[in-house]
Amino acid sequence: MSLEDYLARRPADGLRREYVDGEVFILEAASRRHATIAGNLFVALQDHVRARGGRLHAGTVPLRLDIANICYLPDLLVTLAPDDTDPTFVRKPCLVVEVMSDASEATDRREKRPNCLRAPSICEFVLVSENERHVEVYRRDGVCWSADIVLDGSVTFDGLGFEIALDALYES
Repeated sequence: MSLEDYLARRPADGLRREYVDGEVFILEAASRRHATIAGNLFVALQDHVRARGGRLHAGTVPLRLDIANICYLPDLLVTLAPDDTDPTFVRKPCLVVEVMSDASEATDRREKRPNCLRAPSICEFVLVSENERHVEVYRRDGVCWSADIVLDGSVTFDGLGFEIALDALYES
């Protein structure tokens, strides 16, 4: 299937699908814990992103990675680019967040992380464990990437000038 066919035929059946170089993959339904963590971060970020003139999307707007012929559906993505206005997908996110389940962790680490780290607009790629208090923030510093592992305290998103306590992120 071509990327254009995937984008044109996004179904209204409620199933979440990702596109990877001609193949379409149905994502598993999120657990309540997964949805709560993603929702907590969305609510915390919403006003902050809006005040910076950006847009925050949660789990239903595809991230189009032209460098790899891919459309992912991240749990959260933020764009601050004023020209990132396509009504179908986001092309220039600065932040991408994946909440990892047991079923998605291998794909999130092995495939999504390296592909997203190649995208020039992404400054921070974040993996959040749904099973334990464990957050990994991958940050771009020029051409190099560093990783910040957060097990207690707060998670900082440098590109947005935003911080959230793990207690708030994992609050049920």
